[in-house]
Parts: sequence; C-alpha cells; structure tokens
Amino acid sequence: MIFCKAPIPGQVKTRLQPALSAEQAAAAHRQLAYMTLDRAFEQPLCAVELHCAPDASHGFFQDCARRYPLTLKGQYGADLGERMHQAFNDALGRYRHALLMGCDCPSLSSDDLLRASAVLHEGHDAVIAPADDGGYVLIGLNETQPGLFSDMSWGHDQVMATTRSRANEMGLNLYELDSQWDVDTYSDWLRYSAM
Repeated sequence: MIFCKAPIPGQVKTRLQPALSAEQAAAAHRQLAYMTLDRAFEQPLCAVELHCAPDASHGFFQDCARRYPLTLKGQYGADLGERMHQAFNDALGRYRHALLMGCDCPSLSSDDLLRASAVLHEGHDAVIAPADDGGYVLIGLNETQPGLFSDMSWGHDQVMATTRSRANEMGLNLYELDSQWDVDTYSDWLRYSAM
C-alpha cells in the first residue's frame, strides 16, 4: 500500500516552498511518486495498491493506473493514523501480510521492501523503517494493530519512538530496517536531485 496525495499546487510538499513555487513543489511530488512506484515494481513482490487522497478521481492517479499494474483505493479516516488503520484493516482482510509506505522516500530500495515482506513471512508481528527525522517511512503488519495508530500526534520527531514504545507495550515482535531519509525540506530535495 502506497499512500499518496493528489499533486495539487499549494497542498503538497509545502515545506519545499518558497525555494520552489507551489507548481514546482507539486511537480516534485509527482516525480517522487513515480520514483516510488518504479521501486515497488522493480521486483515481483506482491499486489500494489495506491491509496489516494482526497480520492482516486484526480488525473494523476488515473495516469498511475495506466502506467502500472496497480489498484487505486481511497484513504478513509479523520487523521493519518485512522487512514493507516483503515488501510491495514482492509488489506489484512484479504492478505496475510501488508506493507504501507509513503511516496517520498528515495532511500527505501526494492531490497528493503523485499526484506520487510520476508520478515513478516518469517513470523515477526511488525516491521518498520525508521526515518532520520524521527518518524517512519514504512510499516508492515500481519494483523491489524489499532494501538499503533490511535491517539498519535503525527508529523513530529517522536513518532518512531512512540510507535516503538507502543509496540513493546503490546508485546509485538518488531523488526526494524535501517533508518531512511525522505523528502520533506528543500535540502532533502537537493539531496534527492543529486542522486
């Protein structure tokens, strides 16, 4: 499952502004989303779903569905945690394991995705890829775990620490991948552009 917002100028990658215009930031978001989809299909891992916000009707998402063999889904819920929980609830009703990631992490490789999938198959309850900024860029589960997503303050540098602590309290066997970096700021964008 890949979470992605419609590339609407002024609504995505706003922290790249004012170094980039709203239109340039939206174009950066599109470029990162295509990069993520390319990575997801680099190896034959599993079915891929693009979870679209606010819904799947935007032309960008329709173009993604033409370019890649994926399924378009909406995101449902009042906040990020609820949307993530709903996505897992849906996917784990159909599959034994599920991975969820964002669409702006250039350091997350197809080998990382393969490893994340493998550790769930091996019996870990959860897998996570921490982000250098204190959040995380990927989470995978074998069962729905609403406690990892409810009443969470998102978008700050303690998200990973809080998630790790909650997983420990819940007795989950959590596997952590290497820390990753994502594109939030203009310096992140420059780092990505230099790759």
